Amino acid sequence: MSSPQQPVTVFWRPGCGFCTRLFHDLEATDLVYERRNIWEDAEAAAYVRSVADGNETVPTVRVGRRGLVNPSAERVVELATR
Repeated sequence: MSSPQQPVTVFWRPGCGFCTRLFHDLEATDLVYERRNIWEDAEAAAYVRSVADGNETVPTVRVGRRGLVNPSAERVVELATR
């Protein structure tokens, strides 16, 4: 990736098939991102609830200041590299 990217954080939990798929798809890109497990990180869980109408829906992704619930890897990369 030649252009700078916005910070990306993926909020996830163990056993989440949607999270596994997103991680798999993101690994096929050059995107740099942080993972935060909402079952081990109360602050991360609170962030997810704030974005997902009070629910702990994962994966939730923060790109810069924008929160996305269950986005595609393509959407994450698009927003991160704008």
